[in-house]
Amino acid sequence: QYFKVAVILVVITAIEVGIFYLEFLNYWIIPILFVLSAGKFALVIMYYMHLKFDNKLFSIMFISGFILASVVILALMALLGAL
Repeated sequence: QYFKVAVILVVITAIEVGIFYLEFLNYWIIPILFVLSAGKFALVIMYYMHLKFDNKLFSIMFISGFILASVVILALMALLGAL
């Protein structure tokens, strides 16, 4: 099970590196990398931190922290004119 998850994480990382070198994506590179990173985050907390098998409160805490961090980053980008 862990080996399968590790292989999936390696494949997603390889896709992220490949996407970084595609110049025609322009402004779409950030949302694409964000979605891929969020997927990797979810896999790591579910399997390697065993949150898939723990109480749902711990999952809610991690996800709410991730959402809060994402909102803060987007707000700062909007404030500084990067969006």
